[in-house]
Amino acid sequence: MNVPFPEGFVIANDVDNKRCYLLVHQAKRLSSPCIMVVNHDASSIPRLTIDVNGKKEILFYDRILCDVPCSGDGTMRKNIDVWKKWTTLNSLQLHGLQLRIATRGAEQLVEGGRMVYSTCSLNPIEDEAVIASLLEKSEGALELADVSSELPGLKWMPGITQWKVMTKDGQWFSEWEAVPHGRHTQIRPTMFPPKDPERLQAMHLERCLRILPHHQNTGGFFVAVLVKKSSMPWNKRPPKLQGEPREPVRSGPTDPAELESKPVGGIDDTEITERAENVENNGSKKDGVCGPPPSKKMKLFGFKEDPFVFIPEDDPLFPPIQKFYALDPSFPKMNLLTRTTEGKKRQLYMVSKELRNVLLNNSERVKVINTGIKVWCRNNSGEEFDCAFRLAQEGIYTLYPFINSRIITVSMEDVKILLTQENPFFRKLSSETYSQAKDLAKGSIVLKYEPDPTKPDTLQCPIVLCGWRGKASIRTFVPKNERLHYLRMMGLEVLAEKKKEGAVLAPESEGGSGPPEAEEAGAEHGVEPAASASASVDAAPGPDPAEGALPR
Repeated sequence: MNVPFPEGFVIANDVDNKRCYLLVHQAKRLSSPCIMVVNHDASSIPRLTIDVNGKKEILFYDRILCDVPCSGDGTMRKNIDVWKKWTTLNSLQLHGLQLRIATRGAEQLVEGGRMVYSTCSLNPIEDEAVIASLLEKSEGALELADVSSELPGLKWMPGITQWKVMTKDGQWFSEWEAVPHGRHTQIRPTMFPPKDPERLQAMHLERCLRILPHHQNTGGFFVAVLVKKSSMPWNKRPPKLQGEPREPVRSGPTDPAELESKPVGGIDDTEITERAENVENNGSKKDGVCGPPPSKKMKLFGFKEDPFVFIPEDDPLFPPIQKFYALDPSFPKMNLLTRTTEGKKRQLYMVSKELRNVLLNNSERVKVINTGIKVWCRNNSGEEFDCAFRLAQEGIYTLYPFINSRIITVSMEDVKILLTQENPFFRKLSSETYSQAKDLAKGSIVLKYEPDPTKPDTLQCPIVLCGWRGKASIRTFVPKNERLHYLRMMGLEVLAEKKKEGAVLAPESEGGSGPPEAEEAGAEHGVEPAASASASVDAAPGPDPAEGALPR
């Protein structure tokens, strides 16, 4: 809670656009400003660049999880389709793709970093064959890590070192030389184990983990942990970044006498500079020098996502927000962004400074599906209040360390009332809570629960909720699933509470007392609207018409 912006970040990729949106939905439960979801083919995922002290540098990853597509024969216990559709041809078709993805992952791994290659298949063509081929082509740049001591309770079997390849019609091959020429399009040399016993032993394929279904009543998995010792052989020389001048090429023949007068490197820096200045940006010839062709803009496939537009530091939108919530001067307002370039900004999102760096330097080469967390939402009737934006529960834990005003400290009993009743009046809350709320103007507030160490029978972890201070009541804006989570943390059995008090936790209807923008935002991003609980006896009356859709 006290570290709103961790230094690290996670970039999650999936080639399937629909699965990306599912990934966004699952990642929202983390409420982290350090997650980015992108949509690319992992075998050709673009190399990202970042700005380091005014200089473009390539972004390498410290950790990579390479969960490749597989035939899925390890899921035979739960996936009935495997029994109907599985053939040996599946692994033969996937082997090349798996190797390309693993190779691309190794290329983007930083030296000293770790990459986990995993499948839910037990076929060695998809497992050890990929690892052996990757180790062989790395020429010592990669090695298998021994992780047997890191998970002592895990039951597993070591990787195998010998296997055969079977065709769809049941024909077996133990070496590449025995494969008929007509089968070379289906069976490749990388599918077989190395012949040299010393090379095979040096790979330590026994360090791979084979997790069988009957070991721990799970599915079948293959896991290999790779450590990068040095750059891959074909990446020894760092690639030039986009925009850097390339070495020009002469159009005419080179004089041998002239070559002898040049340094060992070929052409000195002075001549390179002079020739580069004579190359026009469009790649046309000038003074007998032809330049490189103009770089083509990468075409991103699929649906075009809304842009990520960072709010300028001098934007008049931010000062009222900063004044209303008394934000700390250290608040990184340059990390605020919106998803629209026209009209009113309805939601404000926030990312970490590292992800901001990634977005600004890679907007044209990477397809970003989602990043950041929602921190503020516009009120439809915001003109009536001092601030047009209310707090969003999704980003409250990120914002809280910077907020110095409009904070109400509540007890555990107050939290239960606020989460089980829709708009509880002040009289239902404790006197301490009422004394804090009466001095605040109407608008968005922060409700903070601090654990009491002297009362071990109460909840011993802090809770931060966003709410609304009305004329005579307080309301929380917390999604249904989070409400249930907090209530269970406080030992409240929701089902028993329903029967006892008639409380019902359900999404708000269209005619409810919640602000319409909350429902609109939920519908826009596929998130369930905030839940409300209404008691049949103690429910607060409907909202005052003068207040529009906001609670009293």
